[in-house]
Amino acid sequence: MYRSPRSSTPHRHQSRLASALALLACAVALPDAAVAAESPDRAAIRAQIDARHDASIEELRDWIALPSIAAENRNMREGAEHMAMLARGAGFQHVEILDTDGHPGVFATLDAGAPKTLGLYFMYDVKQFDAAEWTAPPLEGRIIDRPEVGKVMIGRGAVNQKGPEMQFLQALHAIRDAGQTMPVNLVLIAEGEEEIGSPHIRQLVYRPKVQAALEKTVGVFMPFSMQSPDSPPSIHLGAKGVVELELIASGERWGRGPRKDVHSSLKAMVDAPAWRLIKALDTLVSEDGNAITIDDYPVAPPLSDEHRAMIAKANARSDEAGLKKALGVDHWIDDLPWQQAQERLVSQPTVNIEGLVGGYTGPGGKTVLPHQAVAKIDMRLVPGQQFDDAVAALKKHLAKRGYGDIEVKVSGGYNPTQTRADSAIIQAGLTVLRERGEDPLLWPLLAGSYPGFVFTDPPLSLASGHFGLGDGGGAHAPDEFLVIESVNPKVEGYDGAVMSYVDYLYAIAR
Repeated sequence: MYRSPRSSTPHRHQSRLASALALLACAVALPDAAVAAESPDRAAIRAQIDARHDASIEELRDWIALPSIAAENRNMREGAEHMAMLARGAGFQHVEILDTDGHPGVFATLDAGAPKTLGLYFMYDVKQFDAAEWTAPPLEGRIIDRPEVGKVMIGRGAVNQKGPEMQFLQALHAIRDAGQTMPVNLVLIAEGEEEIGSPHIRQLVYRPKVQAALEKTVGVFMPFSMQSPDSPPSIHLGAKGVVELELIASGERWGRGPRKDVHSSLKAMVDAPAWRLIKALDTLVSEDGNAITIDDYPVAPPLSDEHRAMIAKANARSDEAGLKKALGVDHWIDDLPWQQAQERLVSQPTVNIEGLVGGYTGPGGKTVLPHQAVAKIDMRLVPGQQFDDAVAALKKHLAKRGYGDIEVKVSGGYNPTQTRADSAIIQAGLTVLRERGEDPLLWPLLAGSYPGFVFTDPPLSLASGHFGLGDGGGAHAPDEFLVIESVNPKVEGYDGAVMSYVDYLYAIAR
């Protein structure tokens, strides 16, 4: 279901006059702060960004060198403590680590005495990595030359999300060190479980003191490297939700097949849990694997004319061939033309197999009949679909089709998000881009996922989205990178991205 941002809640009209009077009172009481928020000394701020460049790069390297990996329970307390340290250093007066039933989060506030307050969502965790697959050490933060891009930093978390988050924190340093007035108050919530589906984020955000602080915000945004050399900058109006789970077939639960791995010659008279899993998986999607066939699965609403027009406008200015090359694909599903492929990307839910694990997978052969097989699954959801409904439908479907013994082990996930284009956090991003001479695009929905639902769904019903200049790539993959010095004049390097967050904060204040 569509969730309206705070600016469109039912009491908006009744409170409009009161809000206007309150803002007027703030302007009268704090004229110097209001003028400073509208007209900062950008040159002084940029000078501080330049002066602090080397120190900032080292701070990012230090952060990358401490990988907090929730799936491996690796450095989670240390990651939260490091996040808290960074927040204090950037000027947050109140910083505390909050425990959950899983990994800890960080809650911080910065009171600048400003009329407006902005919410921030950070993640301090990163994905797993295999160092053997990288051309540079994943925890070193090494800077290398890529002729087509410029100087880039290689490291796990470089672009997802430590790089953009560090750039935002550097914006706070620069405003303060330049002697400028911080234009907005800030409320930060940082979690350590985003990469496993944010299973305990409700325990952070709905804690009374955190919820009360967020209720005062104009919305919640996440720093994001949104530039690309192949397409104009675009701002997303939402993101897909996700269900992360495992489907586990075993001889133990099935009551057939072996309860331990046995010799494969016995397949002639013993059932195989691996084949049972494969047959069950085949019932979830159409023959080509591209349409969901789960019984009574939540129906995705049709794409709106407004969103279809957004896609058409964006596609006219984007590079289909460049994207195919970057992804290493030659065809879209059903050989769809560019417009229809992008419409499908935005509007369609998916069932994806992330990995299949069963029996022996090492070098050579090992003739076994495994007692268990596991499919790692993610199911993307679009606005109008709900996490709980999708999980319930999957379990019911398996039972109805005779696969009730297959274990559905949900590890995380959440609802999709959607935010109105006229919300303050979206308009501020458009303002910054237009003031730079850009002609930005609005994009209906990020095909990936982040737990913005916890802000956009009731009880908060806030706007939530992303903003930030700069570029990077390889998120979740080997050789993840962040652009430090860009050779493309249309793409900002590290310091330019920091300045974009400065401009964004002042745009929010206006």
